[in-house]
Amino acid sequence: MTLRIAQADLESPEDADAVVEIIDSYASGPGGQNARLSDEVRAALVPGLRRHPCAMVLLARFEGRPVGVAVCVWGFSTFAGREMINIHDLAVLSDFQGRGIGGALLAEVERRARERECCKVTLEVHDSNAGAKRLYESAGFGSWDSPTWFVTRPL
Repeated sequence: MTLRIAQADLESPEDADAVVEIIDSYASGPGGQNARLSDEVRAALVPGLRRHPCAMVLLARFEGRPVGVAVCVWGFSTFAGREMINIHDLAVLSDFQGRGIGGALLAEVERRARERECCKVTLEVHDSNAGAKRLYESAGFGSWDSPTWFVTRPL
């Protein structure tokens, strides 16, 4: 079994298409929004990530096939006075879940965060996404007993 994780080359049509397809697969399921990405979002996703100055996209390849992605954004913690990173999306194609790919993506994000001397890694997970919660808990995320609310205001 060969698993390789590297930063996605968003200028490469192969990597760009893989990122869109994996995110779309995630969005289509119960952990996402139970609906495919719209054509407009599919078209805007990679160009938007290319333009974002703080984005980092990791692509996991299993036996050479793109099967997982971590879309992250570097930020800054004012309380710690250091950089941090937020995992905005972590997705593995359903046929490849349960093989350690999600955990490997998390570990690579953490490795890169430690390399930059970040103070923390953050993420959001929907309460109903039990599989993702198990993965994050096994990777040391938590605690689950004191929730932090993540709210949005659509523009």
